Amino acid sequence: MMLPHNPQRVFLAVGHTDMRKSIDGLSVLVERAMDMNPFDGDLFVFCNRRRNMIKILYWDRNGFALWHKRLEKHRFHWPTPPNR
Repeated sequence: MMLPHNPQRVFLAVGHTDMRKSIDGLSVLVERAMDMNPFDGDLFVFCNRRRNMIKILYWDRNGFALWHKRLEKHRFHWPTPPNR
């Protein structure tokens, strides 16, 4: 896995995210919904409704990088929003 060597922090986007979003859409979610700066060197992790796919967005020195994994048989354990 090619992720940054020293990420500052790792943040999970609680609940599900539309996986049709790519770098631009996910960075807007980080800024607006999570009220965070996507350029800070943190990892932002998103999961789909079926919990079989994750995307990790991070700023890598001179541009965004997006890592994507899809499980074929299993599901990720993922937190749900507190009001559900």
